[in-house]
Amino acid sequence: MRQRVVRLALVGGVLVLALLLLLATCGGGGTGGDDEPAKPVRKSTGPATRLNVPPEYTTGRGWEVVGAGPDYAVSHTTGRLAYLVRASDRRYRLRTLDTETGRPGWSGEAWRPPDPADFPKLLTVAKDDRQFFVAWSYGKTGDGLAPERTFVSLDVYDVVDGERRRVEVPWSGAPTVTATGPSILISDGRANSAAVDPVSGEVSETVASAVRYPAGCTACKQLTEVRGQTAKGLLLSGVREFWVRGGWYSRRTAPKGADPATGVPTSVAPGLILAKWQLAEGAKRAATHQMWAVHDAVSGKPVVTVECHTPAIEPGRYPRAVVSPSGTYLVAGNLAFDLKAKKGFCFEEEDGSAALTFASVTDGGSAYGATTARDADEALEGDGVNPVAMSFTTWDVGTLAPNTRLPELETSGVGVFRWTDRKDRLHLLGYPRVG
Repeated sequence: MRQRVVRLALVGGVLVLALLLLLATCGGGGTGGDDEPAKPVRKSTGPATRLNVPPEYTTGRGWEVVGAGPDYAVSHTTGRLAYLVRASDRRYRLRTLDTETGRPGWSGEAWRPPDPADFPKLLTVAKDDRQFFVAWSYGKTGDGLAPERTFVSLDVYDVVDGERRRVEVPWSGAPTVTATGPSILISDGRANSAAVDPVSGEVSETVASAVRYPAGCTACKQLTEVRGQTAKGLLLSGVREFWVRGGWYSRRTAPKGADPATGVPTSVAPGLILAKWQLAEGAKRAATHQMWAVHDAVSGKPVVTVECHTPAIEPGRYPRAVVSPSGTYLVAGNLAFDLKAKKGFCFEEEDGSAALTFASVTDGGSAYGATTARDADEALEGDGVNPVAMSFTTWDVGTLAPNTRLPELETSGVGVFRWTDRKDRLHLLGYPRVG
């Protein structure tokens, strides 16, 4: 922003200079109430908030944003992070920063979502070597003259320059919005869905009556649900077994040693599917253990497997698959997979109970979690849990100080942490990894 300086008398000039210096020293992250780009704390001084973090990170350098919305999105290829702040007149604005330096990036124009009471949600989607930040919300419109309608509102931003496209998709009922494939996928928790092309804005709808099932799969027709999108099309599942419409079928890509008619996808990430399988009939541990497999989303073929005692799962929610930025490592619940080395490990006690829950993983081969957390969200909240770190080099787990905050992710060598202060303001903090 350019400022025009007006020459006044000597005393007036001194006062103006003093005021400018005061404003410069008070900056330290967006408050969410103005329309100017956020100003994270200068890297030279470090963030004002110093959390207790794993020893691999330093709090003496980094950046901090105050008053951001509860969601954020990251582009690992560009090192850019996007977050939302409240603007005037019940509007919101998307802002970005460089995660390595903390410097502000482009900032979008303020807009009003269909439900202005709550912050829109954020995600990242990639197509044709381009990445996009997506802010979405669900609500209704109607002024008494026009009929009331409910719809999903999508504001799609090019990660590089912030070019924005607005797409509104008529929708009834609470939507689930994901971005595991090349499109933004809206589903109703059953078999109805709409895919939005982030480049063109084109919407392709699929109704439940148009779903086609693999031949001979009766279980596929029970509790049919759209689970995500792959580069080959929609991923669907039934009470058992899963398939890509017009592509592969889980019974034909089942991992060795598993009953091919028992696959259940529990979590989907870009390019990868985590699924649970019953062991083949007659297997030595079939009565006590199950097989977990990471599948390639394009071919359906298993990449790596591991056996665990029968776990507690909630398909679509737990265990949630978290993948390192380069796609080398995946963690989910008490499971950890080295996809490059094709090795997996199940961290459990002798009685079969989970020994820990993982919440994040880095390209350097460090995974973070907690031994007493019910899920990844509780581990990241840091309240009343016992944090741990695991090394993929040794597969050893080390305990961290009880009050240690865990990184939610790491990008450009900087761990991203989240903390809420006593004024209920969310702080996003970036602490660089040491060495």
